Amino acid sequence: MNAAASPNADQHAAWNGPTGTIWTSWADRFDAGVAAHHAALMDAAEICPAEAVLDVGCGAGRTSLDAARAAVNGPVTGVDIATGLLTIARHRAVEAGVGNVVFREADAQTHPFPPADLDVVVSRHGTMFFADPVAAFANLAVGLRPGGRLALLTWRGIEHQEWMRSFLSVAGVRNAPPSDAPSPLSLSEPERVHRILGAAGLADVTLTAHRAPMYYGADTDDAFAFVADLQAGLMGDLRAEDRDRVLGALREDLRAHEGPDGVTYDSACWIVRARRP
Repeated sequence: MNAAASPNADQHAAWNGPTGTIWTSWADRFDAGVAAHHAALMDAAEICPAEAVLDVGCGAGRTSLDAARAAVNGPVTGVDIATGLLTIARHRAVEAGVGNVVFREADAQTHPFPPADLDVVVSRHGTMFFADPVAAFANLAVGLRPGGRLALLTWRGIEHQEWMRSFLSVAGVRNAPPSDAPSPLSLSEPERVHRILGAAGLADVTLTAHRAPMYYGADTDDAFAFVADLQAGLMGDLRAEDRDRVLGALREDLRAHEGPDGVTYDSACWIVRARRP
């Protein structure tokens, strides 16, 4: 499907535009940021050596590569709509010598996956921006074999995200991202997750809370360079003096969160599991 005609056209534009540029520039830092949640997702996926695995929203490929190491005798495919991140993922696979993984540009909501071809679908924060989540997960369910498994990492509500509350407050943003529309919080409410996955034809849906710190940098200056780049879009319309004030407040907030493990903020995720009947 042409990206412009995709139901996720806005996401295509963002991830191959300003958002994608930032994520490509800071790919290693994004991986480090959620590293304390990553192992819990991989444990939940329970990938076996000969299984076929799909990584949805694979980004720069960290989850796909770990899945390929677990499924050492099985094929692993990472899909994403961000071409810059896919380039990094392919480079990482070659550099690591991991040969049983391929990366494809594809929208998981609409891509025609071969029916009943997969044992596991896994995603680390890659399923929260679908225009039609029921259609997207139904499409993924078609690709799973009967008994095949789904394992997702999604954010819990904003009340559990110290990092999100802090950065929005510093930028003067009063409203949290919506929990009922494409956003980082679109799969944060258990009832909605159960409703979406059930309507998509998946069963045995469970959500397990996982709390861990988000890492932003080795020290205040290091974290500031990263977060200021992330926040640039929120400050684009500010006058110079207001921008300076916001950046000063951001630096002080980061400094207040600097400790022996660097600059960290509290965060919490759901480990979501389901299966195809």
